[in-house]
Amino acid sequence: MKVVEDGRAPNPRRVRIFLAEKGIQMEYEQVDINASDHKTPEFALLNPLQRVPVLVLDDGTTLSESMAICRYFEEVQPEPPLLGKDALDKAMVEMWQRRMELNLMFPVAQTFRHLHPAMAEMEKPQVAGWGEVNRPRALTMLSLLDRELGNRPFIAGEDFTMADITALVAVDFMKPARIERPDNLKNLDRWHEQVSSRPSAKA
Repeated sequence: MKVVEDGRAPNPRRVRIFLAEKGIQMEYEQVDINASDHKTPEFALLNPLQRVPVLVLDDGTTLSESMAICRYFEEVQPEPPLLGKDALDKAMVEMWQRRMELNLMFPVAQTFRHLHPAMAEMEKPQVAGWGEVNRPRALTMLSLLDRELGNRPFIAGEDFTMADITALVAVDFMKPARIERPDNLKNLDRWHEQVSSRPSAKA
């Protein structure tokens, strides 16, 4: 079993943090997306969408999409639960995880892809206006998070979950995306310091 990834990309980092929280040891095979390793016919056999990460099981079955990979390991090893405990908790985690993906990680990624010069060859066409549109969307979500985190320690409730993993990766990816984090979001700052101090954050 192995995960095929580019260790610099945000989605593979989400999977690595998830597996580290579970204490699951994994073999990682690196591809260089800057060199278009993921655009080869060989890689397309693993994932026809030509994106990382991809989980390759021992029997050759492949799973792509970060959440699908994490769901697989949640079912294989339920403890510690990172996608919720009971029906309501699972729904809350799903709700906040989805919000973090669509309203924080996506706009950060679009800002990076459409404004960063290093992405000019990979993102054709780069649409600077679209990048600029997404920058304030990410900041709006950060303000909402700051308010929510005034009422609880973690994004989806009392426990660290996949929603926190996605948000942590998104917030950290703001630096290469050149989105400056406001300095008046004290609840967000407290949360970020707390989740960044977990050993899994360095996975």
